[in-house]
Amino acid sequence: MTCHICGNGTESFRDEKSGILYYCCNGCEVIFKSPECYRSIDEQKARYDLHTNDENDEGYKAYFQRFLDFLLPHVGKVKTALDFGCGRSTLLANILNSMKIATDAYDPIYHPDTAYNSKKYDLIVSTEVFEHLHDPKTIFDSLVERLHPGGYLAIQTQFHPNDRESFKNWYYHKDPTHIVFFTPKTFKRLAAMHGCIYVADNDRNMVLLKKSGK
Repeated sequence: MTCHICGNGTESFRDEKSGILYYCCNGCEVIFKSPECYRSIDEQKARYDLHTNDENDEGYKAYFQRFLDFLLPHVGKVKTALDFGCGRSTLLANILNSMKIATDAYDPIYHPDTAYNSKKYDLIVSTEVFEHLHDPKTIFDSLVERLHPGGYLAIQTQFHPNDRESFKNWYYHKDPTHIVFFTPKTFKRLAAMHGCIYVADNDRNMVLLKKSGK
């Protein structure tokens, strides 16, 4: 199986408990499930509808604030943003709008308006999205294209432990809609492939990249 990110060959291993086959790239460290595990949009919606995210819940607000506390010190004064894959809630977009950052929200299930497609942004944020993507490189390509030169792409997704036995015991891949898993090295490879600057990560689940240019 060819790596979905860098195109190199991969090695496979199986989780004995679930029977799921995984592919691992030793070059960029991405791990992805065998394609028969990929879920349709309807199946993903059914899973997501089980979530009970309340925009008035202080814990939910704090969840997004931690993400903003990581990225905002690096990006300076941005004027426009896109929350890509926001889910049912537009809380993150609302927080950014309250900070005078004009923010659009897009989600293929809950907010599928494609009017934003012709716009470019200073900042694109994507929280807990990339682990669901059938073709993460293509989405990454499209998001970088949507940035102004010098714009930022901030992604939140849990970094896998990069050890097969630890991975098998890791909680994150047990969600049936989570199909692809990353480390900082994966995003460094994506940054290099697109001429982006790798700005920072938190060594756990957040990464920030900058598009080349002004």
